[in-house]
Amino acid sequence: MDEVKQIVADINKGQIKPIYLLIGDEPYYIDAISTYIGKNVLTEAEKGFNQMILYGRDVAIDDIVSNAKRYPMMAERQVVIVKEAQDLARTIDNLLAYAKNPQPSTVLVLNYKYKKFDKRKAVYKAIKKTGVVYESKKLYDNKVAEWIRRVLAGKNYTISPKAAQMLVEFLGNDLSKINNELEKLKIVLPEGTQISAEHIEENIGISKDYNNFELRKAIGDRDSLKAFKIVKYFADNPKDNPMVVTVSLLFSFFSQLLHYHGLHDKNPRNVASALKINPYFVNEYVLAARNFPMRKVSEVIAVLREFDVKGKGVNSNSVSQGDLLKELMVRLLA
Repeated sequence: MDEVKQIVADINKGQIKPIYLLIGDEPYYIDAISTYIGKNVLTEAEKGFNQMILYGRDVAIDDIVSNAKRYPMMAERQVVIVKEAQDLARTIDNLLAYAKNPQPSTVLVLNYKYKKFDKRKAVYKAIKKTGVVYESKKLYDNKVAEWIRRVLAGKNYTISPKAAQMLVEFLGNDLSKINNELEKLKIVLPEGTQISAEHIEENIGISKDYNNFELRKAIGDRDSLKAFKIVKYFADNPKDNPMVVTVSLLFSFFSQLLHYHGLHDKNPRNVASALKINPYFVNEYVLAARNFPMRKVSEVIAVLREFDVKGKGVNSNSVSQGDLLKELMVRLLA
């Protein structure tokens, strides 16, 4: 995120490079940088003749080079944005000669998503020397809540830990989807608002009471009544609450709980750091550890592995996922 801010700051200062190679598994920042260049390098009047968008599946490297070598019309620069540049992976080496000596008045942006870009290639090294290479990596799940907080802070909003966790558990680490939902919240909530679990429920449709976050907490508390209520809700709404996600998140929780048991220093700050969790959630692990001794946690992890396989249809084709979840709760809370 800081690297993206630096790229944007340099562009705003007029320190614009002739080539931007944007690579990686996380499309959010690739799209964000590309869109920013497309909106801000040229004025609206200049864009008509001097801004071009190409698609990797429709062009060859020679076409890109030919367009990049054009001179701008009545403007200081022209912008050439190549979307889905990963479709040119087999011929990307043909860009080497241009990368070594790019047109100074052209800003060439290559959006190279999902596929690996071989950093040993001469073309990669040439672009890094004459332009900017930015690699957009997928965030680990335990980093997404902090990303949400930082994005909202930049827009004068805050968010409660529970609300952030609800978004992460419902949307995973897909930053584009999360950002879309945050944009919806910005429309209905005034600046300065702290986004709560209630706001998430009312505006995005994620139940604040019936979700994996609350199920995890209910199991940790050994609150059987609440756990079975949530599981019944999941059974009634299977499309919004796939079993594979529930089992995966519970497996992650109990794996962290096993780690907690093994910590010598159980100071809340150390626990948060070691488990890579928000300090707000440390007490949940403290209580769950009391209810699930280390030996029981090991048994739970074995059960979750068993139900992960069953949830994928192995030896349980005739059993609904709702019934599997109910059976899982019986086993976990026995």
